[in-house]
Amino acid sequence: MAAEKVDNSRRAMRWGLTCDKGQCQERISKNGKEVFEVCKFKPTIKQVEENTADSQSCHYYIQKYDALVSKHSLWNYHAFFTIMKFNKKLFEEYLDRKVTIFDEAHKIEDQIIQFVGFDIFSGQVDECNLNLEKYNFTDLDSMIQLTDDMAYSYAKKIKDIKESSAFQSDPDYELITGLERRHDRSAQAKIDIMTDKDNFVVNDPVKDFNGNFRTVSVKPIDISKFANSFFETEYQIFMSATIDKSSFCENMGLRKDDVAFVDTIKSPFPIENRTIDLLNIRRLSYGSTEEDELEVIKTIDRIMDEHSDERGLILTSSIPRCQKILRYLSPKNTQRIRICHSRNQDGKTQDEIISEHAADPTGVLLSSSLWEGVDLKDDLSRFQIIAKVPYPNYTEKRTKAKMSKFPTWYTSQTLTKLLQGFGRSIRSDDDWAKTYVLDTAANNVFFKAQQMIPRAYYDVLGMDNQ
Repeated sequence: MAAEKVDNSRRAMRWGLTCDKGQCQERISKNGKEVFEVCKFKPTIKQVEENTADSQSCHYYIQKYDALVSKHSLWNYHAFFTIMKFNKKLFEEYLDRKVTIFDEAHKIEDQIIQFVGFDIFSGQVDECNLNLEKYNFTDLDSMIQLTDDMAYSYAKKIKDIKESSAFQSDPDYELITGLERRHDRSAQAKIDIMTDKDNFVVNDPVKDFNGNFRTVSVKPIDISKFANSFFETEYQIFMSATIDKSSFCENMGLRKDDVAFVDTIKSPFPIENRTIDLLNIRRLSYGSTEEDELEVIKTIDRIMDEHSDERGLILTSSIPRCQKILRYLSPKNTQRIRICHSRNQDGKTQDEIISEHAADPTGVLLSSSLWEGVDLKDDLSRFQIIAKVPYPNYTEKRTKAKMSKFPTWYTSQTLTKLLQGFGRSIRSDDDWAKTYVLDTAANNVFFKAQQMIPRAYYDVLGMDNQ
């Protein structure tokens, strides 16, 4: 609210007047002393609970505290897990609930892993004035040392800036807040890793075209030791159309005897509305020939011709495969394509590209990232093509380590993503679309994962549902 009185938004941030800082309680200098000051627009949770908060109070905290004091509340994963990770004691009395319901439960591992481990970027190393050559970016002990050195460097920067005369006369709270956030993240990463070193793996560092270091990630292999801290109600309900009890329990650290599993016998959507055609064109893998690749693309071209007056979706496994498909399609079908990822070269968001697609009566989305989390209802997509089975990237060290510790995990992950892809274009019981699977490797997935396939998919996959 106070930022509205300042014309220059950058100056407002420097003065600590906007919520862009994300910091509501700060250490500031007053009369030569450092004191805590709370943003005057931040209400207390008691004020919200007693309905005494000022009408000008921060909308974010009004909604957040409303959710905490209400009998029922709806959260996104990141907001809820942030409280469970960092503010559990602060809001303990409001977190005493009987039941928690987790939707899209097949994605919980990906959500939890954001709160455990660490991503280190070259810009952070430079910011801390550390010498890259001092560290081995493939060695865990070296990465632990790096997180420790980064935390020390950030702490020293914060201290030096706050003690400077420039800060005393013109404090830059935006700068300090950013440094404090990066310090806390580095320090917490070291604590997490040191508690169970054998459970963490350093993925191969990512480098730029010139071979210079860009980023490296340190991630846990087994998240089950961390998962329980996010699930503390007496009962939890995990909802997903694509999870298997055995692998889910193993991954989340749940005892099978403590878990009841409800597997819907039959899909509520008519089978004729969601047909799947396993065409078995060629097996695509790292060892595929050029002929295999081109045969699959020719089939994509033919299917697009058959659906020349409809919108559709093409799913594959990587951005390079998207580019190759686009390169070898016929000119008339190339014009129908829109490549769509969470991040796109032209700066457009996923939502912006899908909006453009909705205005194009014969548009076709091509993506390696739209396997889930996108709603192409009704005539936004009447056909979808699975060009390549979405296996996890087994060149990543964490994937290899996970496969070694949990033998069924790799197949389970692949199956889940494949089944999620099947549902992108059929969103209700009166919606319909046809799915084509071109990669013969899908048969191998279904064979290995027979016991994991939810029964609601048995009919479209020609399986016995007895």
